[in-house]
Amino acid sequence: MLKDFAITVVRTLRKKGFQAYLVGGCVRDLLLKREPADYDVTTDATPDEVMRIFPQTYAVGAQFGVVLVPVPEVDEAEPRVTDHAKANVVEVATFRCDVSYSDGRHPDEVRYSKDPREDVERRDFTINGLLLDPIKNEVLDYVGGRRDLEARIVRTIGDPSRRFGEDKLRMLRAVRFAARFEYEIESQTFSAIKKLASSIHQVSRERVRDELTKMLVEGDARRAFLLLDESSLLKEVLPEISAMKGVEQPPQFHPEGDVFIHTLLLLEKLPPSPAPTLAWGALLHDVGKPPTFRVAPDRIRFDGHVEVGVKMAEEILRRYRFSNDDCDQIVALVKNHMRFADVMRMKESTLKKFVRMPRFEEHLNLHRIDCQSSHGDLTSYNFTREKLQSMPPEVVSPRPLLTGHDLISAGYAPGPRFKEILTAVEDAQLEGTLQSRDEAMNYVEANFPV
Repeated sequence: MLKDFAITVVRTLRKKGFQAYLVGGCVRDLLLKREPADYDVTTDATPDEVMRIFPQTYAVGAQFGVVLVPVPEVDEAEPRVTDHAKANVVEVATFRCDVSYSDGRHPDEVRYSKDPREDVERRDFTINGLLLDPIKNEVLDYVGGRRDLEARIVRTIGDPSRRFGEDKLRMLRAVRFAARFEYEIESQTFSAIKKLASSIHQVSRERVRDELTKMLVEGDARRAFLLLDESSLLKEVLPEISAMKGVEQPPQFHPEGDVFIHTLLLLEKLPPSPAPTLAWGALLHDVGKPPTFRVAPDRIRFDGHVEVGVKMAEEILRRYRFSNDDCDQIVALVKNHMRFADVMRMKESTLKKFVRMPRFEEHLNLHRIDCQSSHGDLTSYNFTREKLQSMPPEVVSPRPLLTGHDLISAGYAPGPRFKEILTAVEDAQLEGTLQSRDEAMNYVEANFPV
């Protein structure tokens, strides 16, 4: 268990004559009766001293006083860290005191300290600045963190402008913590965020992406995006989402209000701990509506909003350097979210191809929360679910009756026509009109003569 190993790390450092405590989010979560996702230790031992005490370490941040100590693998001579994931490591950081941060993220120099109070006072928020002595089970609070936990407040340690100046990502973290824990952001802290919001562009896009993803999947994504909007951060990090505000929709289909309100309702209805791709799909599914808005004689229209939205989603995902796999899935969610309106009229072949898309459950979930956040009609959703339950996998994705080799053997020349022929055969197979290879070959000879 990671907690037990973290306590072992503390105990080992203490036996070697060093100070050592659990620190940060794990202490906060333990006090809130939550299971910490990871454990951090802070100590007056330098990185070199930590690495001598724990020979199997990863000095990925040693230049900033941070060493990763992996949980020993029982069946391996060498412990492993996969992509430095914190699930199987304890991060050990040396006490540091305040210095300047010219690049808005990294300290200009690392100045070690022997005083845990100095180390805590350079951290981000009071609720993350608590120390825990796990041996005595005593909390050391130099910054009023326990008081703010009880008051449900996110407050920077010391001057908020200085804390945010050291690492601009802290502005997004303040929003995430406030949404996740249902806390308020202290007024001076919030004012500093609004003042410094435009400086968020100094943060790498990957770090912004990861913080936004955490907001979407950790809980209360709706409040997170409301806070992003109120703090002026939304128009900086996702101006395409900010542009949804005030974009009216036809009330007969969207009685809930404008595109922004609709999108927030989807975020509110995401399942607990959703797949990040589903969460981003919900956020971006209507991103093409603001630029396609028009008032027609009959009603408000968004002609081509899906096609425009796909291009906009692709640009946003490239901007934030999503993986190719995640891009493909999120774009597919945006591209296909309107197709459910036609499921009851689809041919069997079209429907089967639709429901066998990769991770179709995400498409179905997106459609459900899209309906629940607008007109509330789940007829297409229920029809699709019933179809899925009634069709075994071998019916949805049957073994092909013909291949390209079969066509070559029958005298057909390889080329672009192969795709047309094989697609027609597959459609007929999915419709149930072709059952065997011989029937398929006869169909081809009759409809696609050599």
